Amino acid sequence: LDRRNFLRAPKAVRDRETAHETWQLAGVRNLVFLAVVLGAVFLREPAGLSETLMVFAAIGSYCTTPKAVHEANDFSFAPLKEVAWLFAGLFATMVPALDWLEVHAAQLGLDSPMKFFWCTGALSGVLDNAPTYLAFLSAALGAQHLSVNAPDAVRVFAATQPDTLAALSLGAVFFGAMTYLGNGPNFMVKAIAEENNVRMPGFFGYMAYSGGILIPIFVIVTFVFFL
Repeated sequence: LDRRNFLRAPKAVRDRETAHETWQLAGVRNLVFLAVVLGAVFLREPAGLSETLMVFAAIGSYCTTPKAVHEANDFSFAPLKEVAWLFAGLFATMVPALDWLEVHAAQLGLDSPMKFFWCTGALSGVLDNAPTYLAFLSAALGAQHLSVNAPDAVRVFAATQPDTLAALSLGAVFFGAMTYLGNGPNFMVKAIAEENNVRMPGFFGYMAYSGGILIPIFVIVTFVFFL
């Protein structure tokens, strides 16, 4: 769409507006730190190693990146702080909700993969996908009289209810793009853009745009995989 819109301008205008532009790649060393972060995601033992590697990779990236690169990208910690406080609040207040879901799961009427897909997705759109996934996994396990705090119970559920697990996993991830809050990067990109005086659509304006594109796709996913 951007390319098509750009080509609508006369060639003379396009040449004038892009004459000063050049392409270069700076900060290549950060690819190493990115690889460390991605690799750390898969480390489960010993406890704390994954998080420690991520923290050191972030610090290493910040300290070794030339100041000129930060300045060229208008780098600031303000958007990160905004997102961090928001999601710290979400995770801190979700524990009572998880306990309630586990106890009252049978009363929610979630008895099919399709319902898990849409209900998990609806919550994921206004919450981060990680706590949403955990919340509905807790509900699904509770309906089977299992506990999300027992690793063996989670393994049994994954082996016996693969369709339900797939439905709540896809719902938690796919619907996150529906709003600024659904995915942390959505909100961070908005904060970064606004800090650089780029006008961004409001919360509901973004939903109108994303919903028009994504909801038909979700309906197709439902018919293909969960009916």
